[in-house]
Amino acid sequence: MPLLEIDNLHVCFDTRAGTVQALRGVSLTVAPGETLGIVGESGSGKSVTAQAVMGLIDVPGRISDGEILWEGKPLAGFAVANAARDIWGREITMIFQNPMTSLNPLMTVGAQIAEVIEVHMGSSRRAARRRAAELLSAVGISGAERRLDQYPHEFSGGMRQRVMIAMGIACEPKLLIADEPTTALDVTIQAQILELLAELQEKMGLAIVLITHDLGIVAGLCHRVAVMYAGQIVETGPVDAIFENPSHPYTQGLIRSTPGLDADEERLTAIDGAPPGLLQPPSGCAFLPRCPIGDEGCQGPQVLRAVGAGTVACRKAGEQAWREAV
Repeated sequence: MPLLEIDNLHVCFDTRAGTVQALRGVSLTVAPGETLGIVGESGSGKSVTAQAVMGLIDVPGRISDGEILWEGKPLAGFAVANAARDIWGREITMIFQNPMTSLNPLMTVGAQIAEVIEVHMGSSRRAARRRAAELLSAVGISGAERRLDQYPHEFSGGMRQRVMIAMGIACEPKLLIADEPTTALDVTIQAQILELLAELQEKMGLAIVLITHDLGIVAGLCHRVAVMYAGQIVETGPVDAIFENPSHPYTQGLIRSTPGLDADEERLTAIDGAPPGLLQPPSGCAFLPRCPIGDEGCQGPQVLRAVGAGTVACRKAGEQAWREAV
């Protein structure tokens, strides 16, 4: 049984201009111990998917359809039963893109980590502080006892992200959602954070959902990948299969626009055009206006179907004509 199942999830945001359909039928699964990468352009619905799982969709947003299951049980049911604390923050945790805006600048780092342990684990203040020091050491911060009494602004960007990771693993969760965890960091620190996540996963048996726009990170850390476009999943599959033989024209475009060490081209190949607005999303393939091989037959709804080792929402996936076009 997968840890997390998302089935036909629809999320809307009511605005003055109309209803934005941020997610349109997203379905995903996450197995114990695996790393699932979610990639796509800004606005494709990656972060909204994570926020829905964590119960963070607030007014004017709402889940209009679909289901989120945790270990086979509806996640919404935990909230109704007033048991959300036992799931969110304990079994499912999340670290965000910018740790400086996620940490409270008026509280010491130690107090913030200890608070998580006290609330979710019922530990005493003294035990929680001791555990907080252990966690800081575990994520590679030296002088942990001294660092507990410092404030977020006294830490570098990379160290603040380590603090967020320490908070995320404080209750030994089963699933960690990392939303763009390395975007604001330089390349060297990025590598250290990713290495830390991999080490923690191996030690703790964590499942990780990694949200990113960096395909290089996905290639190095993830087992499976889900490609999102305009609020929908357009392709899923094992990482090796996606990179070696992408089936959707959008996935191919993402890979062709990513620099590589062995690339011979002087310039990267960009994807022409822009994603559609989601106030009135297209009824057919959302990628059609930007697709180099689309035709009139693509104007109807595109559903995920099995192609090779994964699934793809493209009627031309696997056709020889597609291979010649790309």
